[in-house]
Amino acid sequence: MPEKIKLGILGGGGDSLIGVLHRVAAHMYDSYEITGAVFNPDHAQSLEFARELGISTDRIYPDFDTLIAEETKLPESERIQVCSIQTPNFLHYPMAKKLLENGFHVICEKPMTTTYEEAKTLRDLHEKSGKVFTVTHTYTGYPMVRQMREMIKAGALGKIHKVDARYYQGWINPIIHDKEKRNSVWRLDPKKAGISSCMGDIGVHAFNMVEFTTGLKIKSLLCDFNYLYDDNVMDVDGTVLIRMDDHVKGVIRASQVATGEENGLAITIYGEKAGFRWEQERPNFLYLLSDTEPVRVYKPGHAYNSELSLDGTKLPAGHPEGIFDAMGNIYRGVAKAIRGQKYNDGEFPTMTDGVRGLNFVEATVASHKSGNTWVDLD
Repeated sequence: MPEKIKLGILGGGGDSLIGVLHRVAAHMYDSYEITGAVFNPDHAQSLEFARELGISTDRIYPDFDTLIAEETKLPESERIQVCSIQTPNFLHYPMAKKLLENGFHVICEKPMTTTYEEAKTLRDLHEKSGKVFTVTHTYTGYPMVRQMREMIKAGALGKIHKVDARYYQGWINPIIHDKEKRNSVWRLDPKKAGISSCMGDIGVHAFNMVEFTTGLKIKSLLCDFNYLYDDNVMDVDGTVLIRMDDHVKGVIRASQVATGEENGLAITIYGEKAGFRWEQERPNFLYLLSDTEPVRVYKPGHAYNSELSLDGTKLPAGHPEGIFDAMGNIYRGVAKAIRGQKYNDGEFPTMTDGVRGLNFVEATVASHKSGNTWVDLD
């Protein structure tokens, strides 16, 4: 068995959902070991959290700069190889930039940066570095999403006509309607979250899902946001019309105020031969739609699935897999890339996906602010 990859973690301490998700994913295929970390800006809390996890405190650093300084002093065989960035959005760019400059591979939560210009700067730096970089669009790791991608690539739908992607949540309702709360939460603070809340946090996942599954690029869009209150400067709901080609169009809908919704990411893709429908809250079912035949259902773990889907399936058919497994599949793909092993280009989102995501977010904001006009993506 190959030696485990030495993993550093930035953020994700305490009761952070993202932190648990990344740690479980990193352990899933026995490819990584947590070697060092800055779990929390408070060093004492970071040390205590490491003890709770049973991790040696020798390389739990007081801050990010100290981690870089101390790790780069170590021999190549001992130092952290890849760092996972799980901090609030505004820290992603400076951390990712410094990691690449100092020879680390990077696993970064989305959005990769808070501006498109930062994303392009990071892309140029990444190209020179020769390091592996992934943005954790977790949902691309689901076996049935990968199955849909491979079947579309093989022509199962024929020419694509229309795409309908949505991501509905209701979690911000208790915050947005309380003036004091909405002026204090970091996701509604542009200095920490970037220029968009709803579209930058969840709408970008729907955008990524459209391009990942169809293999097409969105060329232009028209966006309409809802802020709900005049003193709220960040979108909490939005609808985006998209054009992928002259005759391939669609819609991306995202909301954080969809009352009663939990984590409602879903996508439907319609083609000349058939259609696909997949929902994140029921991830083990991929529906193939037809005008002439009954609906066909694909499920994970069966021999009829693609190699990419089966490679990301850990359990026999009939055993539900979920979001931890999806993130684990991304970490597994990154491990293959770091080790120089062969991998499918659908195994983990890349720097390109991160840059495209920021291009999308900024275009939606520009479209809304210009009076709901069409805006081209690069």
